[in-house]
Amino acid sequence: MSEALQIAHGTFGRVALLDMDRSLVRHAHPHCHVLLKVEGDDTQFLVGDRVVALTDEQAVLVNAWETHAYLHDPRRAKAMILALYVEPDWLGAFRRNWAASGAPGFFEKPSGGVTPTIRRLAHDLAAEMVYAPHSSQIQDQLLSGLMIAVIERFTAWREEAESLRGAARRNAGDWRIRRTIARVRAEPGAALGIEALAREAGLSRAQFYRLFEQSTGAPPHVFLNAIRIEQAVESIVGTEESFAAIGTRLGFAAPAHFSRFFRDHVSVPPSIFRSIVRRSGQPAM
Repeated sequence: MSEALQIAHGTFGRVALLDMDRSLVRHAHPHCHVLLKVEGDDTQFLVGDRVVALTDEQAVLVNAWETHAYLHDPRRAKAMILALYVEPDWLGAFRRNWAASGAPGFFEKPSGGVTPTIRRLAHDLAAEMVYAPHSSQIQDQLLSGLMIAVIERFTAWREEAESLRGAARRNAGDWRIRRTIARVRAEPGAALGIEALAREAGLSRAQFYRLFEQSTGAPPHVFLNAIRIEQAVESIVGTEESFAAIGTRLGFAAPAHFSRFFRDHVSVPPSIFRSIVRRSGQPAM
């Protein structure tokens, strides 16, 4: 059974050390997402429509809002994975143009060769999370060092011109889709299907679907599920709200439905997620 061994959560986003032997559904995140193998068997992810191997020598790189899924091969043993979900604003504090990590195309390819420096930093970060989960080094040194090494290795976003291009991409898009996105963010639990959202936007279902995916990089239902997951994580980590109340607010008819949805996207049920984050003592920095 898949396990979350440790989870750190803060202004940087979150970092999860996962021991995986169960596939996850196709989903997306509002962060750039980096997956590094720590130990165990090689494994693979579906990124967009490409199957990408995760090995000692190769990282998996997922852009913000890019659909992906973990594909576990039952013939293989568990893979221990360091999963980074990195907030664009946190990266922008290092270099302004790195805030473009929230836009499509930040990573040009869904994989890249791991250097000895990246491998060492990933193992050091994983070890610190296991042996010293309260350590300030997780954010202050190890995570920042790893992300700088990853971005300098795998992206071309070093010049201001690229930053401006990323800003233009984020601000582009059909105004009807922007209005729909604002509605979805404000009311992620509203019982509105794709047809209802398309009607509100004054578009046919096919037009709505095409424009939405062009604007965000994700299909409407994947985008909505990502918003639900991120709001669930914030509530699970930052409040004492019950899981039943969180699930109801996010549109789930029963607590078991919310728990299954969360597990299928994050790899563990919400109760275990909250327990691990609080056990680690990581402040919401």
